[in-house]
Order: sequence, then structure tokens, then C-alpha cells
Amino acid sequence: GLRGPRSEKHKTFKHLIFMSLSSAQADFAPHFYDNGPYSQNGNLALFSLSEDTPVGTQIYCLNGTDPEGQEVSYGLSFDPGSKEYFRVDPKSGNITLVEKLDREVNLTVVERVTIFVMDANDEKPDFQNMPAIIDITTASGSSIYKVEAVDRDTGSGGSVTYYLQNGQSTLFAVDRHSGVLRIKSGEMLDYEKTKTHFVTVIAKDGGGNFNDKEQFLSSSATLTINVIDAQDTPPSFIGTPYFGYVYEVSVPGSEIFTVVAKDGDVGNPNPICYTFEDGDDGVFSINKTSGCITLVTLPIYLRREIFNIKVRASEVSPEGRLMDYGVTTVVIRVVDLNNNPPTFYGENGQQNMFELTMYEHPPEGEILRGLKITVNDSDQGANAKFNLRLIGPGRMLRVVPQTVLNEAQVTILVEDSAAMDYEKHHFLTYKLLAVEIDTPERFSATADIVIHLLDTNDNAPKFASDYYIARIPENSPGGSNVVSVTATDPDSGPWGDVKYSIYGSGADLFLIQSESGIIYTQPWASLDAEVRSKYNFYVKAEDAEGKYSLAEVFVTVLDLNDHPPAFNDNFLEKTMVIGAPVKIEAVDDDAEVPNNVIEYAIMKAEPDINIFDINADTGEIMLKSYIKSMAIIQNITKQRDFTWSLVVQARDRGQPSFSTTAVVKIDITETQLNGGPLGSFLMQSRNKPLQILGMLAGVISLMVIVTVIISTATFMRNKKSNRILPNRRVRRRPRKQPTWNFKNPFKTPEAPAEKFRVEEEEREPEVIVENVNYNNNISNVVRHWPPPPPPSAPCLPPPPPPYIPGERHRAIPTISATVAAKPKKKQVMTRQDTVNKALVSELKMRLEQKRILIH
Repeated sequence: GLRGPRSEKHKTFKHLIFMSLSSAQADFAPHFYDNGPYSQNGNLALFSLSEDTPVGTQIYCLNGTDPEGQEVSYGLSFDPGSKEYFRVDPKSGNITLVEKLDREVNLTVVERVTIFVMDANDEKPDFQNMPAIIDITTASGSSIYKVEAVDRDTGSGGSVTYYLQNGQSTLFAVDRHSGVLRIKSGEMLDYEKTKTHFVTVIAKDGGGNFNDKEQFLSSSATLTINVIDAQDTPPSFIGTPYFGYVYEVSVPGSEIFTVVAKDGDVGNPNPICYTFEDGDDGVFSINKTSGCITLVTLPIYLRREIFNIKVRASEVSPEGRLMDYGVTTVVIRVVDLNNNPPTFYGENGQQNMFELTMYEHPPEGEILRGLKITVNDSDQGANAKFNLRLIGPGRMLRVVPQTVLNEAQVTILVEDSAAMDYEKHHFLTYKLLAVEIDTPERFSATADIVIHLLDTNDNAPKFASDYYIARIPENSPGGSNVVSVTATDPDSGPWGDVKYSIYGSGADLFLIQSESGIIYTQPWASLDAEVRSKYNFYVKAEDAEGKYSLAEVFVTVLDLNDHPPAFNDNFLEKTMVIGAPVKIEAVDDDAEVPNNVIEYAIMKAEPDINIFDINADTGEIMLKSYIKSMAIIQNITKQRDFTWSLVVQARDRGQPSFSTTAVVKIDITETQLNGGPLGSFLMQSRNKPLQILGMLAGVISLMVIVTVIISTATFMRNKKSNRILPNRRVRRRPRKQPTWNFKNPFKTPEAPAEKFRVEEEEREPEVIVENVNYNNNISNVVRHWPPPPPPSAPCLPPPPPPYIPGERHRAIPTISATVAAKPKKKQVMTRQDTVNKALVSELKMRLEQKRILIH
């Protein structure tokens, strides 16, 4: 109703507000929400409205709910015969003014005095029907109980709302206003899981003042819910998944597997009936009561290795009718017994040995097509799975495939071509092994593979050394052996035959036997260490197809003691000043020490009282140390003539040793000439007019040069416009002689020969020496010393002359050493040698006769 302010006239509307459910049945009535007085939403409590409100205005919204969650509708009813001022929308609850209001019509004055006793919130809600025990068999969302609690307080303290303790974790929910307890939507009560549920409901008032403080009071009670089992759960299989096996030895009627199922409604279970749904192919049967699956045919007639059989377990009602059922899958595998090992087959059946002939060094990755091998295992599944392995020398071959199921064509591939070498293995033997992988028996089989290799020309001849060092005496006759070189070619047949040849600028005096590799001198060759002591050239080893290698040969001509010492003159005149020595010198043309090392000795003196000593190494002749004056000489010798004739011997240290002699006439004087040093020099050189003339020419030339220099300097100073420029001195470097470089031009610098060098001594320019005191008649010799050519590899020389059987060759051993020759200037003899030799012989004869007369 609408009511105006107190003590004023008002108009009253009598009407009824109601709600109804849209469904035909409901357990509990719907109710309005009580949102408090003067609200715009709820149950229209204490609602007031101004009379000037326009028609059509929405003045209120009814709001309520149903405890079971059903849809509600709203309506208004008025006293009979009264005008309907309002209209409500049945779905939304919106109330609209449809007639104009007039407060002055039908005025009624009502005066009322009301005394209110204010209530305090001092009472707890009191459950009317709790605790309680109920039995249910309901579905999801169903209402199962209505909780009732009363609070005798008024106002908000008397309003009651309901809650569940641990409401989020239970299967139940309660309407907070009506107290209707229901099963949550989507949840089911399952007897097989939980037979009893305990639900604690809390009733709580709306709160109010008590002792000037606001407080809320609540009570709780427990509802016990027993779930009654219903036939709502199908049978379930126990112990799944199911796997059964059929063996080769199984017979019809053999039990394969037994399935077990139970009724899901354990409160009052029904018996189970077993049947096949699909997948048995008519070769299996199942006992309807026990669930035992048996084989009905022989295993050889089974067309599949794996059977996926669907088995149905159905409940049987007391009337014998099949009810709810469950389905599971039984996997039955036909198991092969491992009773066959792997077996190798050739073109003609079972075979355990395979042979192949092929050339060495086939390309890597090439298939050995001559080997036709098949491997097979007659078992099935895992029993027929095996690995292939190749066991043999190295890793030259590889087998494909490595894992086989049942059967495969075996392929052998070349893995290491270089290792398949005829020179190392004339044939290769391998074991081809097949071993089962996943079986307890691990059956295996082997086959022998023999590969015969054929030779190819895959090797070049190779020398035993990159270089050879040889020595040969200089007096060796033509055709003498120098050194023997050896090269080997491991190939067979003509590919392994080696032919030798030599070439290079140093090979002119040498030949080589093409078959044996013996290097010898040309028949006409004459070796002279004093002319050339070192030769180097290349030796080539070549097979029948032209594959070759090179080595370098270094030949040193050994010096022999074949030259005696020789004085410049067989008769020498010397003037000796007391206290100063005189020197004589002999030359030995041999190339090396000790053949060219000379020792001097005084063999004879005339008079025979020898007052002289000689330095054996330098040839310096001096008076004995105690002779200090001419008087001492006179007292010793009793002579007034101070001239002596000495026979001096020069002997080399070679084996055998050679010697030669010369007569030295010595005039002894005590004082120098009055001319000072110049006079002394003239006195000493009175028997050497050429030396005196040379000295005079040198003095005159020096004076002329000094005069020219002074004149030039004066002229240049007076000429101011000219600038004196410094003269450049051109210094000529002596030509560096080549050395032996043990380097094969066809090899890398790291070759071992690079480490071995023999330095070539400097060759002296052309020397012509006139020897007028040589003991033997030797014609004039002019020796040229050209520099040796560098050790390069020139064009191949013409083929050597054929080897003449019967000639005697001396084998010169190869010696690793450094040979350093030291050639000397070779002097030239003249015809005067013969005359001087006669004079010396005559002087020797006279000295010998005088010695005999004295004695």
C-alpha cells in the first residue's frame, strides 16, 4: 500500500503482490528479497510515492528467488472494484504507474499514536528440524532438504541466513534465505565412492545492537545423508589392460586369457555375462560366465600377428535380461618361438664362404658387386631381428645394412681404399657375423669372405736414401766403382723392375749400370784432386711405366800424396846479418793435409861445422843462439871466409813421404851498410837485382803521385767556381764460390739432405807458376779453376755405354762425412829445372867426397 506522512490526510491503495514459478512443480515457494524500507528494489516495503508522479514512470522493481533455482514471475492484484493504478512486468518485476494519483480524492483523516518497543539482538537462531538423518537417491541439482531456523528477535536481528561449513569443498549447496539444501549442479552422489555424507549448516542472523554494540549471532546443526545404492553403474573390468599370447605350439582349446568384471553397484550387484563385441575373427571363443578366452583353431591358420578383441561385460537382471554393460579390449599376440638362427645364402642356396678377386685400391664407397650374399631368419617379430658385423683386418670394408629384420641383401662397401694394398696383403679374410638382438638365445651365424687382391702399378721406385756420399782416390783407373745406389719398387712383375740412370753437369765422368745401380768412372776418366775434388749429380730410378724418383750423389776425389815439395830454385843465395834469420820456402802441390804440409831440415853444411839452426815449420834459417858476433864464428870455425853452403831438405808428411833438397849459399855479415836501412836492404838484396829495381820503381812512382796530388789540390783551391767532389772508391767483391747444397730439386726443403752441406773452397784464378827447382822434369802446366756448376737438375744425358762384363770394379763404400779440400797454387816447371838439378847433384857429390877425405 501507499501511505502518506503522519497526521496528514492520505489515500490508501489495497493490492496484493505475488510471485509464481514458471515450472509446474516445486518443492519450496519462492520469496522476495528484503532490502530494507524505502529501497527501490525488493518487496515494496514502506514504499512512498508523490501524487504528481507522471503516468508511465517506472517506480519500483520487484526482486525475489526460488530455493531450487527455478525461474520466477511477478504479479499485482487489487481490491475488487478498485482502480488499478500500477502494472508489473511478470519477468523483470518492474512496476510502472498507469493512472494519475490524486491525494485529495476520498479524504480520510486517521490519527494514530504508536509506541514502539525497540528490540535488541539477544537471541540466536534456533533450528527447528536439525540435526536430522535422511536417505536419498537423487540426481544432480535436486533439492533434498529444507533447513528451518527461527530467531525471535525483530528487524535485522530476527532475519536468518543459512551457510554450509566448508561449502566450497562439498557436493551440496544451501539457499541462504530459504534454507533449501540441494546437490550442486554437475555433481552426483555415488554410493560406490561414499555411502554417508555429513553436512553442517550454519544459521546466522542479520546482526543488531546489544549493550550499545553491534553483534551477529549464529547456530549450527549437522544433517546426516545416507546414499542409497541404485543400479546406475555399469560393470567394470579388473586388472586391465589385458594381454594374451598364442604360441606356435598352442592347440585348439588352449586357454589364452581370462577376463574378470564386477557390477559397479556394489550394494546389490548383479551377475555378469561375457561376450565378444568385435575383433575375434572367429578363431577365439569366450565363456559367458567365467570370461575365459580359448583358441579354436591351429596357430598356422591365424592371419594376423596381433588381435585386438573387444569384450563386453553385461549385468544380468533377476529376470535374466541383459542390462548395463562395460567394454574392454584384450590384445592377443601370436608369439613366434625363437627356433631359427640367422642363415646366409648365396646364388645356389645356403653358403658359408664367399670369394672375390679384385684390383687393389678400389674407390672408396664402391660396392663389391661380385659378392652376392643374402641373410635370412625364419622366425617372426623380435626373434627375427639381428645385427650384421664385419670382423677383419683394419677398417677397410663396411657392411650394409647393420640391422636386419627377417631378411636382407648384404652389401659390402669399401671404407679405406689406401689400406687395400697388394704389397701389404695379397688377400683379405673377413668374418661376416649375424647376431640376434633381443632374444635370450642370441642365435648367430658366420660366413667367411675372402678377397684376393690383384696388383697395380701404384708405387714409384724409392731410394734407400735421398742422397749418397762417396769417396774415390784420385789415382783410381778408369772404370773404378764409385758407389752403389739402391731403389726398391714393391710392385710385382715389370712394375717392380727398376732401371737406373744418371744425369747432371757433374755426371760427365761417371756411368751407372742400369740394372744393378753401380756407379763407376768412365773408362777414359782421369781423376785429379788438384784439378777438381767434388762432383755431384742426380740418379734416377724408373719402373716400366715411367714412375720414378730421384736421389743426389756427391763424389769426393780423395787426394793422394803424389807431389813432392819443390823449391823456387835449387840453388839459393842468402845474406845473413847476425841476429836476423833468412827464410827459404818450398811448395807442395798436393790438395790436402798432411800431403801438402812441409817440414824443413838441414842435411849438410860446407864447411861441415854447422853453426845454423832451421825452423822445421817455417823454413827460417838462423845462427845458433850462442853466436852473437863474427868473432865467435871465427873462433869456432877457424876460418876467415864467412860463406857457408847448406843442403836443406823439404819433406812432406804424406804416406809415403816425398822430399826434395836445395843448396843454400849464406854470406854472414855483422854490420849493415852506411846507407842505413836502405843500404842494409841493398846489401841483403845484392843477389836479387829485380827486387832492387822494383823497390826503386816504387819509390819513384810514389814521388810522382805525391807531386800530382799536391798540384791538383792547389789548382782546385784557386778555382773558386769549381766544387771539389769526393771521389768514389769502387770496391770489387771477390766472387763467392758455390757450395755443395745437398738439396734435391724435386723434394721439399725439409728433405734430410738439406741438413748436410759441404762447403766448396774458393777457387783461385788462373795461376801460372814457373818452377825452376823441381826435382823431376815436368812440362809447363796451365791449370784453370772454373767455378763448379750449381746442383740443379739439367736435361737427361745421353744413355751411358753398355756395361762390359769382365772388367774389374772396386766398390767404394758410401761414407757420410764432410770433405773439405784445400787446393793450392800449382806451379809450372821450366827447362831450367834440368840444369839446376844437375848443379845440386854435383854439389852433393863434392860435399860427400870432402867428408870422406876428412874422415
